[in-house]
Amino acid sequence: MPLDGSFGRAVYRGVGEALEQFLVLIRDPDADRRASRKVYVILGRGEFRNGRSLDSLQSAYRLGARIAWRRIAAASLEAGLDGKTLSLLAESIFVYIDELSADSTEGYAEAQFKQQGARLRRERGLVTLMLQPNPDFAEIERTARLAAWEVPKSLAAIACHERDLAEVTRILPIGVISATVDGSGCIAVPDPAGPGRLKELKLAMSGRPSAIGPSSSPSRFLESWQLARSAFEAVSSDALQAEGLIRVEDHLVDLALYRSRDLIARLREQTMAPIGDLTPKAHARMAETALAYVENAGNAAEMARSLNIHPQTARYRIARLRELFGDDLDRPDRRLALELSLRSPRA
Repeated sequence: MPLDGSFGRAVYRGVGEALEQFLVLIRDPDADRRASRKVYVILGRGEFRNGRSLDSLQSAYRLGARIAWRRIAAASLEAGLDGKTLSLLAESIFVYIDELSADSTEGYAEAQFKQQGARLRRERGLVTLMLQPNPDFAEIERTARLAAWEVPKSLAAIACHERDLAEVTRILPIGVISATVDGSGCIAVPDPAGPGRLKELKLAMSGRPSAIGPSSSPSRFLESWQLARSAFEAVSSDALQAEGLIRVEDHLVDLALYRSRDLIARLREQTMAPIGDLTPKAHARMAETALAYVENAGNAAEMARSLNIHPQTARYRIARLRELFGDDLDRPDRRLALELSLRSPRA
């Protein structure tokens, strides 16, 4: 970048002050340079705030060092200094310029950190807003502009452990925003049905228990989050057996059972009463047989295949089921109740 405009003027001032301060340090190596340090920290901050890298500023420092060295070398030769002293001066000035660069790098990083902190606060505020019941879309758009986030047509919520949130948001696709909600990580994913999106998300969440809700509009993000949160809780409590990122829509039956677990527990007590007095081993065997019975509509051959037993053994078990459950096996409503009880995690 040319050394013109406000940037050039600031650099020229900085180089001039650097030269003056260097001469002060030559005379007094113990001189306090805290005040001059501030100049180069501020220059670093300014580069970040103006959307530039440190390359131009550091190039200007190197140019300033060469100019300063030529002037100091000329003056030193006129003063009759020997080669060893000149060599020490050269080394000192370039070490000093490295210190200035470090000061500016510190200022740059500080400004970057502050901006990232402000951006993260705005993103958290935006997620919190979208999690309100019936949020105003105009307010979502206004808050999104402040967070420099483009409001998508569709998005989905991912629920995960809070401890995983910071790490996964660094590797998730650009455009995701996140917040901690009631102790869990909440991630808003734009365009969740886009090409390759699910594969990308699963790779990022690999090995971390998590769930992604259905696609929704920004105004209905709460619905996606509630389903994702329920599925994540089901996985975390081992009520749902799965690894990594799961799609809520792939587990709707299991999730419906989990969300109705109090009712299912009462239903289980009622429907499983006929085998309640059996030994644990016999209870497990008859529960397995009953589920195979309702899944295969009582077909002994199909039951034998699903249970990996002989068809005659399947017919014997069916007879035993009828002894225990009686006419309930012929009533559609009771068969449904039996299947719900047997499919629930605690069956």
